[in-house]
Amino acid sequence: MVALGCLSLLILPLLGLVAGALLGGPQLARWGALVGLIAGAAISGVMAYALVKAGRRR
Repeated sequence: MVALGCLSLLILPLLGLVAGALLGGPQLARWGALVGLIAGAAISGVMAYALVKAGRRR
């Protein structure tokens, strides 16, 4: 889970940047990167919360 949360912070902004650049040019590339970063941060937050909850059950 840790790897998924960390990799999503790296992969999703890059994918958003590339997709935005292909679809709409430089302006949409910035928005795509921003959306990817927000999605990656959300996934990372959910994974961190799940790890904390799993650690407290012991």
